[in-house]
Amino acid sequence: MDCEVAVPPVAALGEGPRWDAATGTLLWVDIVGQAVHRYDPRTGDDESRPVRDIPSLALPRTSGGVLVGMPGGIYAIEEAPGPEGEPAALPFVPIEADQPGNRTNDGACDPAGRLWVGTMARDEASPTAGLYRVDLDLSVTRVLDGTTISNGLGWSPDGATFYFIDSPTRRIDAFDCDPASGVIENRRPLAAVEVDGAVPDGMNVDAEGCLWVALHGGWGLNRYSPEGGLLDEVRLPVARITSCCFGGPELRDLYVTTRRDGLSDAELVQQPLAGALLRLDPGVAGLPTYAFSG
Repeated sequence: MDCEVAVPPVAALGEGPRWDAATGTLLWVDIVGQAVHRYDPRTGDDESRPVRDIPSLALPRTSGGVLVGMPGGIYAIEEAPGPEGEPAALPFVPIEADQPGNRTNDGACDPAGRLWVGTMARDEASPTAGLYRVDLDLSVTRVLDGTTISNGLGWSPDGATFYFIDSPTRRIDAFDCDPASGVIENRRPLAAVEVDGAVPDGMNVDAEGCLWVALHGGWGLNRYSPEGGLLDEVRLPVARITSCCFGGPELRDLYVTTRRDGLSDAELVQQPLAGALLRLDPGVAGLPTYAFSG
């Protein structure tokens, strides 16, 4: 699949792309670079703003502004920079604030506008993290225990199935989900990700109900059917693909984030686009990025 460069390789660890339909822009983060990006495909401009700690996700709010995951929880970021050029980060919802060995990682909103946030162990090995649901009244429920690196989150088009990745398991799990309450149950393996040297990272679901899974270390993405069958293998010129998101006015562009930090000089010569934001034409539309409605 052909790809084009939306944003040159400016990110050390690009992650968490989410389409903001209200502004027609793409939110994404540079975790290592401690910056929140907003890319406008109409102009090609990519605005980068620093934050005070490691950002793992950035999501739109229906009331305006952006929610950002950082160690200790979720913060509300004002659009105007603060007095020293840093966007004012206001504590919004604490999550594992008493666990300095963990931090937030991937997150997404469900069709009802609830926020789901996974955490991860900083040592990337301890099963001390979890998955949380933030309801519209800002109450927080821990819905999964014992995870290590919570990553891809997604829902079927009807909202009745929830998909989740804990990267070290190298698989995608599915749950029954009650769209009204957000309660999940009946966890089962959907698909094993069997790509040499790769672990599954971020994920997005298209309008046909199929799952696009980023392969960290696998040079691309895999597309799986709702039943877990491998449908397509998309290979890209970057080894560490971190996440993906559908965007554009008809949600027919697939934006892909990539990772640059830790590569040797020889690897950077081989992968000059590592750290870039890529755009693909997947041949299918995606589901919307839902904004937080609390």
